[in-house]
Amino acid sequence: MVDFDREVDVLVVGTGAAGFATALGAVDDGLSVLMVESTGRWGGNSAKSGGGMWLPDNPLMRADRVGDSREEALAYLAATVGTEGRAAGRERQEAFVDGVADFVDTARRHGMTFVRAPEYADYYPERPGGKVGRGVEHTPFDVRRIGAWWKTSQAPAALPILTDDVWLLGRAWSTPSGFRRGARLVLRALAGLLTGKKLAGIGAGLTASFLRTVVIDNNTELWLNSPLEELVVQDGRVVGARIAHDGRTCAIRARRGVMLAGGGFDANKELRRKHHGIDGNPSGAPGNLGRPIEIAMAAGAAVELMDDAWWGASVAPTSISEPAFLVGERSFPYTVIVDERGDRFANESESYVDLGHHMLEHGRLGTYWMISDRRHARRYLRSYAMDPKVGKAMRREGVMFQAPTPAELAAAIGVDPGRLTATLGRFNGFARAGVDGDFGRGNSAYDRYYSDPLVRPNPNLGPLEKGPFTAVKIVIGDLGTKGGVVTDGDGRALRDDGSVIEGLYAAGNNSAAVMGRTYPGPGSTIGPAVVFGLRAARHMARTAAEDVS
Repeated sequence: MVDFDREVDVLVVGTGAAGFATALGAVDDGLSVLMVESTGRWGGNSAKSGGGMWLPDNPLMRADRVGDSREEALAYLAATVGTEGRAAGRERQEAFVDGVADFVDTARRHGMTFVRAPEYADYYPERPGGKVGRGVEHTPFDVRRIGAWWKTSQAPAALPILTDDVWLLGRAWSTPSGFRRGARLVLRALAGLLTGKKLAGIGAGLTASFLRTVVIDNNTELWLNSPLEELVVQDGRVVGARIAHDGRTCAIRARRGVMLAGGGFDANKELRRKHHGIDGNPSGAPGNLGRPIEIAMAAGAAVELMDDAWWGASVAPTSISEPAFLVGERSFPYTVIVDERGDRFANESESYVDLGHHMLEHGRLGTYWMISDRRHARRYLRSYAMDPKVGKAMRREGVMFQAPTPAELAAAIGVDPGRLTATLGRFNGFARAGVDGDFGRGNSAYDRYYSDPLVRPNPNLGPLEKGPFTAVKIVIGDLGTKGGVVTDGDGRALRDDGSVIEGLYAAGNNSAAVMGRTYPGPGSTIGPAVVFGLRAARHMARTAAEDVS
């Protein structure tokens, strides 16, 4: 028998959205909770993210009388995700859709405030069941309400920004609508300052509100610098875990269950090479080393999707900057992405997961460049070039080049000048005609979310013909890994034979993604994370006392 140092109902490993949603559900049902975080910063990838949650058929849509339904959501998931493997099976998809309302209603009942991103389209809106406006996010949150906890947040900064601000801010000085949105953001920030608030939006605001709700309002203990060492298993059931804390190993008994919500393995180069064949260029939290997944496997848990990730294209890192994940910059007009030969190979405006997969298929170890003319730099916000020090490092370290002509730019980046010139000439013809005859860029409503309506006839296309021309080195990046523990509709960990590992749960990037190998809409990582976290807590609360005695 294990001599436990501490007993709680629920032990939550990890402090991202999945972990906080589990803790929220547990305290809502009157259960005691201990949260542990392996690093000195809480919030995980969620705090560094855009903070959006893809939640189809949610209560906010119903209140706004925006049409959606369970049937349409499931039809869309079938058309985009399919049912490959157990993680993305029909049962899990139904559990996700059916759990949306409980999460939104529970969080709001505890004081969290959400709004829709009404203009953000699903990533394949033309497919059956596709919609615009399923994304949900937290309103800007005053981080002063969490006191000293803010200093240890994984969030990079506190900005009062919303998801639907981002696409318009990208063209804040090139279109009237972008300028108005920029002015609104400034006014929002000033209003916060005048009222003594420090407002944070997107992922920073979401996770800070979670912390306020779970840790402060409901008196839940959260240990930083306390990694999971191993699970405690008795008679085939997980009854607790050993946690490194304050220089010693503490045995924690979890009467109702242990939730693994400690992120993927995006920062573990050894596992990345093993499962992905590349070191990876992650944009997530540096503490995502995959240890909880390995510990779950040691306890008999099955895993899926270990070879996949939430891929995308990122600007290559420098000695002073991390990989910069690209969303809007690659989609705005006057830019293309080419390979080391100078050829286009994909629709630059497509879903970032699709672009990442196309990069992997085209050349896992290849070299890629985003080429643009001067209008792209002058008209649109380039998040990766905002810091002058980073810009200098990019030029110094061969990540950014500039030249007066395409041929000279090609020579600088080691691409055949004639081939790059021909590629741009062909693309420019498409831009003038308004139809991308090679890859269909601008055909989808998703493509046009990040576009410039003043550029005609296609708002995603613009001929590259005005120098100087710029080349930025692009790498295969990601927002986290997709592989992890296979779970059922209540987040319970499963063995290879499909049996349940009693007492063990997983959610977020510790679990294999219900979204399979794709990304149906904005917030397809955090949406399932919070829903399955809450569903797991509800299941733990239903567990009969005799089952855990």
